[in-house]
Amino acid sequence: MKLVLAVIMCKVLRFIGGLVGKGSSLPGQFALKVCPDVLGRVKLPAHIIAVTGSNGKTSTVEMIAAILEKDGRKVVYNKEGSNQIEGVATLILSHCTLGGKMRGDVLLLESDERYARHTFKWFHPTYFVITNLYRDQLSRNGHPEWVYDAVKAAVFPETTLVLNADDPLASCFAREHDPAKVKWFGLDKCSISTTEHHGVYHDGARCPVCKGRMEYSCYHYAHIGHYACPACGHRRHDTDFTVTDLDLKAGRLTINGETPISLVFKSIYNVYNILAAWSVCALAGVSSAVMAGEINNYTLKNGRMVTFTLGEHKGTLLTSKHENSVAYDTNLAYIAATEKPCTVLIIVDAISRKYFTGETSWLWDIDFDRLNVPHVGKIMLYGKYCNDLAVRFKYSHIPADKVEVGESIATAAEELKANGDEDVYVVTCFSDRDKLLEHVVR
Repeated sequence: MKLVLAVIMCKVLRFIGGLVGKGSSLPGQFALKVCPDVLGRVKLPAHIIAVTGSNGKTSTVEMIAAILEKDGRKVVYNKEGSNQIEGVATLILSHCTLGGKMRGDVLLLESDERYARHTFKWFHPTYFVITNLYRDQLSRNGHPEWVYDAVKAAVFPETTLVLNADDPLASCFAREHDPAKVKWFGLDKCSISTTEHHGVYHDGARCPVCKGRMEYSCYHYAHIGHYACPACGHRRHDTDFTVTDLDLKAGRLTINGETPISLVFKSIYNVYNILAAWSVCALAGVSSAVMAGEINNYTLKNGRMVTFTLGEHKGTLLTSKHENSVAYDTNLAYIAATEKPCTVLIIVDAISRKYFTGETSWLWDIDFDRLNVPHVGKIMLYGKYCNDLAVRFKYSHIPADKVEVGESIATAAEELKANGDEDVYVVTCFSDRDKLLEHVVR
């Protein structure tokens, strides 16, 4: 009876929440109070795919769903991104019969890295994709190795791990796992690779296993690349799924030496997200032809990149997760590589959607000097924390006369609307995205 009551309550609350544009987590929260072990009682599909990591979860899940649906599978996944146990419970129970059988061929879950151990206490994924582990939300997540320990508690022997071979910390999940149940994805050395590390800090300088000095033959970005520890032997694993050729400027990549893919969003993040999605879908039995047909020139629908018009300006909004400097660095690198005259608007107005913090030390981890290139004209710093940004910029090499500071986002939009026709790039977080987009044409 508890199972039936939990399912009914979840469905009713989900319906009511849908009418008011909310309800992705609350129905599951109430259902778990009625039946705390409800996720252990339901009958789930044979294929359960989970995706976690510091960055790329939502985009990777969206592409996995698109590929599997193209292949004719009925996919149930958390489109809203509610990735803690309450949101997962809402998703599953909303798609269950009253008897507790979930409808669908594949359950696909974006899972918060801190809370995966709670979700997967009751059931275990068939495939578990771990995209990367970076410094992320200091006041919530602390150090990446703390997050590693949290995710480790959600890894079970029967699960096939799909790991980023180029991340020295994420690759450690394979150390105590059956090698036959670990699959690897990564990039060969390519046009964007460097022999020197670039960035404000280097989290790959020391081996995550023995703390010895790590050696790199190449970096793709941040601490992601080809590494080896001479002290303990921890090194980049050979890959099963590989980007064997990459030209970001031209927007082309090749997977496993045979399948070309064209990119709409020419970002290194997008390359890794595509490769992660490709890897797990291949393991799930989807053909290369189906995957390539869906991913070629794929445009994300989750708002991570939004194009708009503001006055005479063509604009692009790049979602950069606050408190995550690698997310910012990759988007700033994308802007620096465009080589067309542009203005950049950086907005930090609310650091978190879920809790209050005025902690802005993470701004000092971002490599803002990437914007010190000739084609970036004006740089506008706006939002509640504009002065924190301004102080950070004073310690960059960017000329002060390029920088404008103001608090009102509406004022920034009006100023852009009234002046100029150059391209505009907006760099901000989910929490602040719509504060600019409400002033533009999409």
